[in-house]
Amino acid sequence: MNFKTLLSISAMSITLIGCMHQTSSNTKYRLSSVNKASLQSVVDARSSETKQRDNWRKPAETLAFFRVEPGMTVAEALPGGGWYTEIIANYLGSNGGLIGLNYNDDMWPKFGFFSEEAIKGQIARTAQFPSMVASKTTNGIKAAGYTFSNTPATANGTLDRILVIRALHNLNRFENDGGYRTKALKAMHRLLKPNGMVGVVQHKVAESTSDEGANGQRGYLKESAVIAMFEAAGFKLIDSSDMHANPKDVPGPKDIVWRLPPTLLGAQDKPELKAAMNAIGESNRMTLLFQKQ
Repeated sequence: MNFKTLLSISAMSITLIGCMHQTSSNTKYRLSSVNKASLQSVVDARSSETKQRDNWRKPAETLAFFRVEPGMTVAEALPGGGWYTEIIANYLGSNGGLIGLNYNDDMWPKFGFFSEEAIKGQIARTAQFPSMVASKTTNGIKAAGYTFSNTPATANGTLDRILVIRALHNLNRFENDGGYRTKALKAMHRLLKPNGMVGVVQHKVAESTSDEGANGQRGYLKESAVIAMFEAAGFKLIDSSDMHANPKDVPGPKDIVWRLPPTLLGAQDKPELKAAMNAIGESNRMTLLFQKQ
């Protein structure tokens, strides 16, 4: 084979490789410009007070990364007071559906610091979820509230996305006392459509941390552990992002995530400590996207 022929083959190879990279780039998921604008409009429409945490939580970027689109049926794990609920409900629109997935009723007493009245309030939130959605939007979106253990059979295979945003650590911390994480992941897999996805945002601790210090008791989990638990439950990691990374959050062996804003546990009446925690900012977090296999 002469030198000219070798050059020709090399040029052809370079062209083919270039085409392969171009094809890969073109097929990578991107939220459409229309949906992106719609999502940003919803995020911008909220009150100034609500938007104060946007710099850390990046709701528009997060939902876009999780490939959430209008008209989908989405479940939000532990919706709490509805910070994300407001955005999701208005973005999904009247053709969409939103389900609130709460912790199982028998998990609340295990925390050890909730009063009996507070436990009743947490349990009541499940049935109250549709009312909360209605208070966040007037678009008439379909809404329902369940715990991980009482979802109806009719909901199986109906969800496009499940969002687990800063809610996984508590499921894991009580895994050895009721199997809550295993049961929740099994429920997620059952509820999702074929190829449906779970988006996870979770407080992240260094891989060198002891397993005991990264079991969720302090709010933190290891990224490797989260990936392993989802893979064991029948999911595949398809994308990850460092959009919620915060290298300033380097917890000591006894530091809990709630020392940081917005909770600032133990620092509310200590100006210097409060300033130090605010200087760190919100927690270091992993952002992972899993697909049902």
